[in-house]
Amino acid sequence: MPSPTRTLSTAEERREDVLSTAIGTFASRGYFGTTTVDVAKRAGISQAYLYRLFPDKESLFAAVVERSFERIRDSISKAAASTEGTSPEVVLSSMASAYAMLIRDQDLLLVQIHAQCAAVSVPEVRRAVRSGYARLVEYVRSVSGGSEEQVQQFFARGALCNLVVTMGAEDLDTPWATTLAAGLRH
Repeated sequence: MPSPTRTLSTAEERREDVLSTAIGTFASRGYFGTTTVDVAKRAGISQAYLYRLFPDKESLFAAVVERSFERIRDSISKAAASTEGTSPEVVLSSMASAYAMLIRDQDLLLVQIHAQCAAVSVPEVRRAVRSGYARLVEYVRSVSGGSEEQVQQFFARGALCNLVVTMGAEDLDTPWATTLAAGLRH
């Protein structure tokens, strides 16, 4: 009787699996509260193998940050492509709606927030956050045709949306929460 053939995953496939697992792990405990042992355990691999896929915690988290920016770009890109109009206001509004729906995924939202916190003191994370925003700002500018002020307003509203969602302010019936959440979609 022939023995069953075992299919081995490639290092790139394993890297993708680990990255998917790492997103949830870092989202729940943040950059500073998550160890590579935590990620390796959740991924079902040894820490030594994790280090073969990612040389250190910083590069692993930077890859997680990169993945979150890719998800944002994919989402707003689909929204921009499906808009009825072409004016900057219409395109930006469509992309804002897509982003508002996207941050319902708490892992994505938490990774963004943890990345911003870690960027303050971890240079590799700062580089990943800067690079992600640089690509995203240029993409939004080129696709929307918006002015500097419109593009800045798009990102400012996105940051405010993050704040409102993390605090659950949209569920509060108080003047300050109503003020912050006014006109936001989330």
